[in-house]
Amino acid sequence: MRLRRLLHVFMILAVALAGWAGGTSGIASALEEGPPPMDRQLLFFNHAYGVLDRETADAIEHSAYLRDFADFQVRTTTGSGGETWTGRYLRGRETYLELFGVGDVPGQDGTLGAGGMGISAERAGDLATATARLRDQGVPNPITFRQTRDFGDGTPVPWFDAVFTTGQYDGFGAWGMEYLPEYFADPRSGTEPASYPGDVGRERYLPDGYRDHLMRDVTSIRLAVTARDLAATLPLLRAGGFTVRELPNGSALAQGGGTAIHLDPVAREQAGLREVEMSLNHPVAYRHEERIGHSTLVVGPGDRAVWTFGAAG
Repeated sequence: MRLRRLLHVFMILAVALAGWAGGTSGIASALEEGPPPMDRQLLFFNHAYGVLDRETADAIEHSAYLRDFADFQVRTTTGSGGETWTGRYLRGRETYLELFGVGDVPGQDGTLGAGGMGISAERAGDLATATARLRDQGVPNPITFRQTRDFGDGTPVPWFDAVFTTGQYDGFGAWGMEYLPEYFADPRSGTEPASYPGDVGRERYLPDGYRDHLMRDVTSIRLAVTARDLAATLPLLRAGGFTVRELPNGSALAQGGGTAIHLDPVAREQAGLREVEMSLNHPVAYRHEERIGHSTLVVGPGDRAVWTFGAAG
């Protein structure tokens, strides 16, 4: 999701957006009340995206193997303000990947190694609570935003609320998010009925096409990011309830909710998506290696697959 392209607009409209009653009243109320005790996880890995070299992105788009391996889709989406993006999606039960090629989107966000990650609420109101927790993480003025989606009739449908720790980034940005009732209520969303009161979860949002393929979910992801982008991401992960360990080499490991997130500090020219580990719907007895552009997907043996991507530059 091309949220980071809107960060430049956020820096101009942040005051207006923060006061928009329709989009941020719940978050504003939580900020006024202050953060509650950090007794449970509020935000969970939803998806990550990366900008790959053109050869790899094209190979992914046209890969017959990926269409068999995962619930695979190439889709163009229209967001707030008429923004459009075309991504290559591998969708699991609760998590997914979104992949772009250089130049698929203009400007900074379409450069090699750019990327982002969304972590989302499972229960209505948890994004507001996580936003309030950001105060204790040294983020006094988080940036809030409501994303919409246009299904093709020119009428924006509220999609999800989001929060960023900052509007400044080198090549990677992370945000917290919570899907909205209006989106679930729209039959064009293809979403499922709620499983419990306040259900705004990932499994409800994603289709069940994963059942017909091997890929089930993202269980681990490694991203190379600049030190500044890493520092901006850790407060959000902590506020969301992840257990975060900062390692002696400057890397960080965040764990919680079934997905491990590895962040390695590098120079901007070396940034990018590095590795994704996925669980499978059932174990396989074989080892299959699929070369896709400048990336390698290894499936099995057992109940996991590992997809590695080459360094940028």
